[in-house]
Amino acid sequence: MREIEEKKHPDVLLKSNPCLINREKLIVIGSSTGGPIALEEIFVALPACNLPPIVVVQHIPEHFSQTLAKRLDTKSKLSVFEVNQRFVLKNDCIYLAKGGTQIALGYENGKYSAHPILDAPRISRHRPSVDILFRAANNIAGRNTLAIILTGMGDDGCIGIKELHDNGAKTIAQDEQTCVVFGMPKRAIEVGAVDEILPISKIADRIVKFAQSNK
Repeated sequence: MREIEEKKHPDVLLKSNPCLINREKLIVIGSSTGGPIALEEIFVALPACNLPPIVVVQHIPEHFSQTLAKRLDTKSKLSVFEVNQRFVLKNDCIYLAKGGTQIALGYENGKYSAHPILDAPRISRHRPSVDILFRAANNIAGRNTLAIILTGMGDDGCIGIKELHDNGAKTIAQDEQTCVVFGMPKRAIEVGAVDEILPISKIADRIVKFAQSNK
C-alpha cells in the first residue's frame, strides 16, 4: 500500500514576515489542473501596457515547465520566462516557476527578483507550491500585490492567499463555471481570502485595472 505523503506547511521552507510598506506592484497567479489553458486565455488577452511583473506557479512536472513557458511566450504580447536562474523582474514580463523547484522572491534597489530553490521539499504536497509563491509575495510586496487563484485540485494556495488578503492585498478566484476543477479556488473562498470571484474571461481586464489604479 502506497504511503500518503505528509503535507508540509509553508513554515517548513519560508517563515511568514509580511511586508507592511508601500512598494511597486506585483501580480502572482497560482493554478493546477486546467491551468495551462486558463493561463493562456488570460495572457493572450493582456496588452503590453507597462503591467507589473507577473509570477506564476503552475503545478507541472520538471521537464514540462520550459515547454509551457515557450508556448505562452508565443501566444502572449508579454515576454514569458521559465525561472531557471535568478531574474530581476521587469514590467510586461511573466515568470513561470520551474517544475520540480520552489520559487523564491526578493526585493533590492526598487526591483523584485525571482530564483528557483533547488532540492526544496514539497509544500502543500507540491513543488512548485502556490502557497510558497503567495507567502513570498506577501513577505516582499504585501498589500501591493494582486493574487489570483485559478482552476486546480486540492487546497494549495489557500494559506498564502489568506495571508495576502489579511494584509490588504487584492485577491481574485476563478469561478466554478469556468474551472476545470473548482478545488483550489473553492478552498480559498471558503477560508475568506477572496475579494472577487470572476470567470476566466474577466481576469485579464482586472489585471489591467489593478496596474492602472493608484492604489
